Amino acid sequence: MIWRHWPLAIAAMTEKHKSRPSSAHALAQSHGRGLACRLGSRDLEAQKPVNRFSCEAILPKIRFMVAALSPPPRWIWQALGWPVLHFDAQAVQASISAARLAQGRLLGLAASLQMADLAALQFDEWTQEAVATAQIEGEVLQVHSVRASVARRLGLPGANTAPHAARDARTEATLDVLQAATQQWQRPLTQEDLFAWHAALFPTGRSGLQAIVTGGWRTHAEPMQIVTPRLGKPDVLHYQAPASGDVPAHMAAWLAWFNTSLGTIDGVARAALAHLWFEAIHPFEDGNGRIGRALAELALAQDLQSPQRMMSVSAQLLAARAEYYAQLQAATGHPVLDVTSWVQWFATRVQHAADASTGHIQTVLGKTRFWSELQTDHPDLSAAQRKALGRLYDAGPGGFVGGLSTDKYVNLTGVSRATAYRDLTDLAERRLLVRTGQGRATRYVWPD
Repeated sequence: MIWRHWPLAIAAMTEKHKSRPSSAHALAQSHGRGLACRLGSRDLEAQKPVNRFSCEAILPKIRFMVAALSPPPRWIWQALGWPVLHFDAQAVQASISAARLAQGRLLGLAASLQMADLAALQFDEWTQEAVATAQIEGEVLQVHSVRASVARRLGLPGANTAPHAARDARTEATLDVLQAATQQWQRPLTQEDLFAWHAALFPTGRSGLQAIVTGGWRTHAEPMQIVTPRLGKPDVLHYQAPASGDVPAHMAAWLAWFNTSLGTIDGVARAALAHLWFEAIHPFEDGNGRIGRALAELALAQDLQSPQRMMSVSAQLLAARAEYYAQLQAATGHPVLDVTSWVQWFATRVQHAADASTGHIQTVLGKTRFWSELQTDHPDLSAAQRKALGRLYDAGPGGFVGGLSTDKYVNLTGVSRATAYRDLTDLAERRLLVRTGQGRATRYVWPD
């Protein structure tokens, strides 16, 4: 970049005009951190450290030269005051309150679940989170592999029936990171933790076919850029992260903030800031999105003071993936530290995640109540009748298009047509189902 040659250019002009000194303080103020930072905060003539906003005498017209050589700040990390992100508390209040209310409903319902149902809820949310956070990055995990690994980690019955050799490495890596993120919510996060997560994501030391630095910050000299390639045209640059050499300092500041900010700001807002700030630094060669979302989950676990995973934020981010990327780009693609819009948007995703889990729990509780009432009021139902009613319940309204026919009952339960007719007639007489139509058009549906 052209700014790398500033010291030579300015030193030459300084040598030429030594007899005409003037203060550079106004220049530093006019051009923000540009001159001072690019010059390494040193006095050009005396070559000694000076205050970063007090450079030694340079001709006033040097301002025009600096303005010509200095590209204007473009990214969030180039803003004056970085990395102190802030948001309008009043503007985000409605979004934060809605997320908090949704979390409260979820926790209240979860407290009423039996242990088996709570385990089933966590099983589903773990599976959703792993599949979604990978899919956001374009990586497809096999759902059956994820479910088997989650079942094993939760100690669910039958979880250890699959041989170890059948485990998928990408699935295990993703779940290792998600599990580590929530399980260590009670202790400070360290650089070594992040390195371990990154190494777990890339056990072969490669991202696809490309060898990358694993278990450490990126070190490549090339700019870390997020681009959209275009055939026959220049790539579209969406974002450029800080230089690799600056990553350790950026991450030291991030870790210090993360480990001291719990309880100082709202927990949902803290998760939003943690995710955005981490993505702005983009400290690893690959895997930044997955680790960044795991950090948001860690922040939420710390806020709720529980390692139990009862909702999947990544599933909601995946559902709005294009908007998710647009929000990240809007927040990081300008030298502005006000991230109010991002906090509002992220809080809404948390609300949707909690609402989705609440709906899941309500379904579970409704099914439990359904079977309890069925056992109390109709203890003499046959196994085939119970199976058919269970499938109808799981299918929900309209799940069996056109209702349950005799043929569907036979295929579902394996009984004869005569038995199917008797079973369905009995269910109608008990008013558990309603008979509609006649002859071949006879169907059985739920009562209104």
